[in-house]
Amino acid sequence: MGSFSIWHWLIVLVIVMLVFGTKKLRNIGTDLGGAVKGFKDGVKDGAAADPKPGESAQVGQTIDVKPEEKSKV
Repeated sequence: MGSFSIWHWLIVLVIVMLVFGTKKLRNIGTDLGGAVKGFKDGVKDGAAADPKPGESAQVGQTIDVKPEEKSKV
């Protein structure tokens, strides 16, 4: 009594298809798939950009600039 059978899930699926329509469900599936793919690519790129523990990440050079003195007017 506590678990759902396959017939319960089929009835729920039919009701959802009647409420939303197949075109809207297809669009939602496409958008969700694109979001998951973008997330996976972002995680993969982020892991590749992280330096290894023994390496130092050289972002750029430090430029030492002498500040100009302001004259009192």
